[in-house]
Amino acid sequence: MREGKFRTALLSTYALAAALAAAVLPAVPTHAAAAAPVTTWTVTGPTSGSPVSAQVSLHADGGELSFGVSRLGTTVLSPALIGIDTTAADLSKDLAFTGRQDRTVTESYTMTTGKKRTQQTAYTQTTLSFTGAGGARLDVVVRVSSTGAAYRYTLPGSGSVTVEREASSWAVPTSANAWVVPGHREDQGQWLRTTAGAAPAGDYAVPALFQVGSNYALLAETDLDGRYAGSRLTHQAGSGTYSTKITNAPVTATLPLSTPWRTAAVGDLAAVTTSTLVDDLAPPSKVSDTSWIKPGASAWSWLTEHSSPSDPARQRKYIDFAQHHGWDYVLVDEGWQSSWMPDLVDYADARGVKLIAWFNSSALQTAEQRERWLPLVKSWGVAGVKIDFSYEYTQPTLKWYDTVLARTAQLELLVNFHGAATARGMQRTWPHVMTGEAVYGAEQQNNRAARNTVLPFTRNVVSSMDFTPVVFSLSNRDTTDAHELATAVVFESGWQHYADNPESYQSRPEALRILDQLPTAWDETRLLAGSPGQETYMARRAGGRWYVGGISAVAAKTFQSPLSFLGGGQWLLETVRDGPGPLVRETRVVTAGDTLSVPLQRNGGFASAVCPYTAGMTTCGSPDSDGLLKGQESGLCVDVPNSTQTNGTDVRLADCNGDSNQLWTQNASRQLTVFAGKCLDVDGGATADGTAVQIWDCNSSGAQQWSVNSDGSAVNPMSGKCLTARDHGTADGTALVIRGCDGGAHQKWARGAATGLVKGQGSQRCLDVPNNETGNGTRPALWDCNGGANQTWTSTASNQLRVYPTECLDVSGGATADGGAVVITDCTGATSQKWRVMSSGAIVNVASGKCLDAYEGGTVNGTQAIIWPCNGAANQRWVHPG
Repeated sequence: MREGKFRTALLSTYALAAALAAAVLPAVPTHAAAAAPVTTWTVTGPTSGSPVSAQVSLHADGGELSFGVSRLGTTVLSPALIGIDTTAADLSKDLAFTGRQDRTVTESYTMTTGKKRTQQTAYTQTTLSFTGAGGARLDVVVRVSSTGAAYRYTLPGSGSVTVEREASSWAVPTSANAWVVPGHREDQGQWLRTTAGAAPAGDYAVPALFQVGSNYALLAETDLDGRYAGSRLTHQAGSGTYSTKITNAPVTATLPLSTPWRTAAVGDLAAVTTSTLVDDLAPPSKVSDTSWIKPGASAWSWLTEHSSPSDPARQRKYIDFAQHHGWDYVLVDEGWQSSWMPDLVDYADARGVKLIAWFNSSALQTAEQRERWLPLVKSWGVAGVKIDFSYEYTQPTLKWYDTVLARTAQLELLVNFHGAATARGMQRTWPHVMTGEAVYGAEQQNNRAARNTVLPFTRNVVSSMDFTPVVFSLSNRDTTDAHELATAVVFESGWQHYADNPESYQSRPEALRILDQLPTAWDETRLLAGSPGQETYMARRAGGRWYVGGISAVAAKTFQSPLSFLGGGQWLLETVRDGPGPLVRETRVVTAGDTLSVPLQRNGGFASAVCPYTAGMTTCGSPDSDGLLKGQESGLCVDVPNSTQTNGTDVRLADCNGDSNQLWTQNASRQLTVFAGKCLDVDGGATADGTAVQIWDCNSSGAQQWSVNSDGSAVNPMSGKCLTARDHGTADGTALVIRGCDGGAHQKWARGAATGLVKGQGSQRCLDVPNNETGNGTRPALWDCNGGANQTWTSTASNQLRVYPTECLDVSGGATADGGAVVITDCTGATSQKWRVMSSGAIVNVASGKCLDAYEGGTVNGTQAIIWPCNGAANQRWVHPG
């Protein structure tokens, strides 16, 4: 009844309200204004011509308040009821105006994470004071900036108060486009694209996005802690009104009370997407020294290998991978044990990698539990904690957050809240919060492309988002590889947990070219183009470099955008996009006057690095100077036996596995380094043919210098001789020596993965997966070469032959008998999926020792592949990647 009365009054006085909104009224309304059905106070932004204004109206009939927002003279959020109801007084009605105060505020602050680390904000603050029944007092505090408006309630006094509900609401036209997500205790619902009126009745999480004409409004809240509770938006079908619903009301608070801000970022889509309103209105940092807070990239094993966090040996491989690629962290998820975790931390520390430890929040609920665990993991050297299953923002839960945040800050432990509601201003107040989940993320793979393109305009606007992106090896996704890669740029997270396994990333070296140089905290963010649910194109700057990412959920197209955001001079534009088979990398020298143009596949994407150009540059990252050294003759890798780090240990050939004892980095001194501080070294500094090659502490001697050349040779300049597999050996354990360079395959070394066709020398046909099938057990066969994805194979660092590229060439059932059927299966790392690609053309199955063969020496289309004892025949020789 009350809402209906209000709407009738609103319709009868709308013209008057609009006229009054154009003027800032005096602190006490005139006699004529007081007699009017509606008195309106307008608050504009702090600068002349500020586009956003807010209107607070007092309705004489019932003494109710309403709040609306306009932009450039156009109503975006229509006047809607506001107020607060406590056990002491219902301050949503029977209100009388008593005064107004105005001030202008300018602030600057620094974030450790987010879309813009150094932020400046200016706003007008207006406090409107009212009295209600029995003289109860209420202040409505309004803030307006150039990109949004917000309000909160302040209840003066002393003692305590119980808030039963808020009458706070927002109103948009029922026809307004809406992107809303149903309420969920972990904010992990699926976003709905609907209209404000057509949205089903129910509760919706914040933020919520609405489009009114050419304007957008993103509704949220900020400044939450244990003095109050979080909220949702509740909606009745057919209405354009979305009302605030306090989570698990009532809440009991100490007076004076300032409630959370009800915020509306308002503007065009770019302004809303890059808005910092939620951070601007949050309390300042409670951490004075933030020098220990380091965002960064993290490897994470749980998504693709659920049991792996309980396996320290497997975690060491993730640590080795992170070290090799310059990633800062490894997240050890559910399953770690205190019996071995300290040793794992030491292993990681020795390699310059920091560990994050997972916790179930149930283990940290009490002060005693927190004091048992948090100082302990800090003493081990753990850098931070992922706290799971924290759930929604009830008042008791927020009080728990207050204690956890204060204690982790004191201990200098970084934090990620998983299984939790969306952070709303928390990262400004507690800058050691690196990220939070609150998203239907990579764990849920269905309909990913369209869903991904909603998140940058909604969830990820208000805080860092732990989507756990860039997952190539899950086969039931609808995104391309380049789309997956681009999410690392498009999605912002202080800890970016890359969720695939090392083998999957190593099979896509072009993706690693981007990931290995990508920051996770930004100085500037721009929306280049996009539409929620269809496509998103973002440019982010860190220091003097730009990174551009684009994701699409529409048909194939070419994306184009001016590069006018670049500074003067020349820039190297390095782009990785989808190709007909694997990812494609392209480079181009550009200026700010040029246009970025990238062809996109359906549900595709791209990622670009843009850096100042100097003559001769070919990449914005590190040049091809690290990785495996894989023998072209043997298909085996240069290996330090048993990962021994003792000076004088001879190196050898061994089956490629991508472990740290096979990962060699060439530094500026032309040394080939392994582990931490060991170098490839010629024994005793000798120069004679046949001198053994070993590892030794890195020093400045010529015995440790190597020129790795484009022809694959590795030459020791002091002796002028080449790294050589002794006696053309191709077996595990073959020793490595120096010998006069002769150009032979036993002196040629490939770096990392290689991609291409596998073409039979006898048949001149290619190894083909029939009909582009992806199912386990599909049998590859010979077919006319066409370069399709079903004929494109990647020889990975771990000696797998991948196609699509989530499937591996395998022998059915792991068989080793003559004639075993060759199939494709999901890549698992099984020995039957390992193949030594040799310079002779042979492709040898590691498990059986037998060669990839065409059945009965066939050469016609459809001839299936088998394994057979190696005999050197043309049907066992292949032109291949690697």
